[in-house]
Amino acid sequence: MAAPETTTAPTTAERIRSTCVRAGGAMLAIEGVEPTASAVHHLLDDGSFAVTVPVGGPVSAVVIAAGVPAVLEMTDYSPLPLREPVRSLVWIRGRVHAVPEAEIPELLDLIAADDPNPALLQVNSADGSDGDAQLTLVRLEVESVVVADSTGAEAVGVSALLQARPDPFCGMESCWLQHLEIAHRDVIERLADRLPKTLRRGRVRPLGLDRYGVRLRVEDDEGDHDVRLAFAKPVDDVTGLSQAIRILMGCPFLNGLRARRPLA
Repeated sequence: MAAPETTTAPTTAERIRSTCVRAGGAMLAIEGVEPTASAVHHLLDDGSFAVTVPVGGPVSAVVIAAGVPAVLEMTDYSPLPLREPVRSLVWIRGRVHAVPEAEIPELLDLIAADDPNPALLQVNSADGSDGDAQLTLVRLEVESVVVADSTGAEAVGVSALLQARPDPFCGMESCWLQHLEIAHRDVIERLADRLPKTLRRGRVRPLGLDRYGVRLRVEDDEGDHDVRLAFAKPVDDVTGLSQAIRILMGCPFLNGLRARRPLA
């Protein structure tokens, strides 16, 4: 019996879900209206996105009039100052509808339970506690989702998006990559030894880290090259991640311990 294939990279849907978590903001574009920044872009269980827009702004005025075609764009930036900082772009096309005021409090609680974004405190509420509300919620009924990165563009269905989960490390990835770059260049150099010889002449930077492996960016005179170094198997916790990186480095002490002296 053939051995089952080992997954070496996140699915397209998983990449998009992780981008939704990492992206600090998004842009909502509607024809004839200046694109509007959105601090909240939350995928709901029905496959639509809850999106915040300014109260009384041009987007909210258009949406109140009628549901209109729109595009929600999310940009996944590298936490390091790379020559090309954009790691991927996600475009979500659909139609935007206003959320009835009576439904806003329950929807806010639903979003906050999964993502306690401080921007939710600026959303108006029908219970009279909106105070100096600056934002309101709209709902984007999704028609298509596309992600693009250095490997090309790919579409994913809403059902696949709902079944996927963000990478367990995506919320900590930025801090870890910055720490690797600043304090552990030796780790990057060990990982760089795994690259093809033609790529070792450039400057190697940590580009990404997930449960399936490490991504490196090589910057040289001929351009940028992204390479994934896959773990032997996906990992789910920090201990497993540490051991997987040590294996990639070729470290003989997987737990970071010195080898014991042989028994006499």
